[in-house]
Amino acid sequence: MDHTNHWYGHAHILAEYCGLDPAAPPPVRGVIQHGWTFVHGLGYGHYNDWSFTKLVWSDLCRRRGQVIGWRNFAVIGAPLLYLMRLRPEAPAEREGTIWYPFHGTLEYETLDGDHNNLIAQIRDTEDGPVTVCLYYVEYDDPAVRGRYEDAGFRVICHGRRGQQWVGTDRFFLFRQLDELRRHRRVASNRLSTAVVYGAAAGCEAAVYGDPMEFVGVKAGFNGAGLLEALYPEFFGAQTDIGATSAIALAELGADFLAEPDELRYLLGWDEPWLASSN
Repeated sequence: MDHTNHWYGHAHILAEYCGLDPAAPPPVRGVIQHGWTFVHGLGYGHYNDWSFTKLVWSDLCRRRGQVIGWRNFAVIGAPLLYLMRLRPEAPAEREGTIWYPFHGTLEYETLDGDHNNLIAQIRDTEDGPVTVCLYYVEYDDPAVRGRYEDAGFRVICHGRRGQQWVGTDRFFLFRQLDELRRHRRVASNRLSTAVVYGAAAGCEAAVYGDPMEFVGVKAGFNGAGLLEALYPEFFGAQTDIGATSAIALAELGADFLAEPDELRYLLGWDEPWLASSN
């Protein structure tokens, strides 16, 4: 199984939804999209065997992939939406903003930008309590984390993504969903997975501030400039929650969520001899 299927606990959530052991999901017969993108749903380096099904979140990703000649897609919807089915929201008062500074990755890209300038922009815009959620790459950097802590923000991290089946925090999305549901707004300096998740989970979404730059960004994956043209509804300090929610649900494939029996078939989990393993 492709190791990225375990990132953020995706395979574990889908296993629970399918009535299997979430602590030990069976091997997935394919590659699960692990984050929102403006392209085909798969990250740089995902040149998998053509026999592997590309398990993308939305029909938008399927169509974009087919434009570049890729085939063998199945649209299943985002694991976060399955988690939302498993954990229905209890009515509660929302307060403040959860802010996700755009992040780099451990293996590919680092960021070049002015965190102090971004902090000033957040202070000038948000009128309630602010939680800053850093990706584990930046959270583990005391210099970056310390700037947001010194600014007086509540600073958190949802957990670690994992790599090669090691260090995966399978409750990453559980924590993220809980945090999104307690906040009135979600914001970031780039349109990203977290913003789309927040809009789908009922937050007012906003993208503003210094977008920062990827150092060593891979060709075809730098959406700076393009994203605002494609998704203008998300940009600005104040947005229309109805419009952003509808777009987010479409991007996450809300209309393509499968029932447990169908999902087991799509993931290759309908064969009784499959042992639960990594």
